Amino acid sequence: MKLNLPILKPLPDYLVQRYYGWKATTFANSKSWYHKLAEDGQHPRAMIISCCDSRVHVTSIFGSDAGEFFIHRNIANLVPPFKKDEDYHGTSAAIEYAVKSLKIPHIIILGHSTCGGVKASYDYFSGKNPSLKEDSNFVASWLEILRTSFNEVSKELPDEDIINKLEKEAVLTSVKNLTTFPFIQKGISDGSLSIHGLWHNIGKGELMSYDNESNDFILV
Repeated sequence: MKLNLPILKPLPDYLVQRYYGWKATTFANSKSWYHKLAEDGQHPRAMIISCCDSRVHVTSIFGSDAGEFFIHRNIANLVPPFKKDEDYHGTSAAIEYAVKSLKIPHIIILGHSTCGGVKASYDYFSGKNPSLKEDSNFVASWLEILRTSFNEVSKELPDEDIINKLEKEAVLTSVKNLTTFPFIQKGISDGSLSIHGLWHNIGKGELMSYDNESNDFILV
């Protein structure tokens, strides 16, 4: 069936050239590995839930190869609570597939500095940008996942410290929401699944991991 989709345009030249560069170098040097991936399917070692932010280069941070990570990206690296209905649940579907079908042993929630999504939630919840609800069909509703965390953080900290704290609370909120999924609870209980909370400082290249004993993020 021929589709009439005039909105589709040719790929920009600079992307075409980058593709040919990848094909001639990275792919050419690892043909057997890519053939194995195509024949055997994927067996990722971890799922990483990170922000859509273009500055967060997950595969570069961990020096990973193709097939190593199952990556899901969304605004502010958020996981919603478990909810079973007929709506569209992209993040929840990705988590379910990773755990149930791919049997991944690790889920990593990766937050980061100067997160635009977290900043938007701060502006929205604090009343600095009340129009977000009217201007957005999707973003404002998605950021509601962080409202409880904002309410708690804003009681404790001055305004200049709230956003940084909220970036890390976004990670912890996602971890807490993960545990509302029955199959996640089962994986944690039987030891087949572990959850990790990380925060990345883009400008300094630092990576911090949440530590249960100190109840804080510490440098890895």
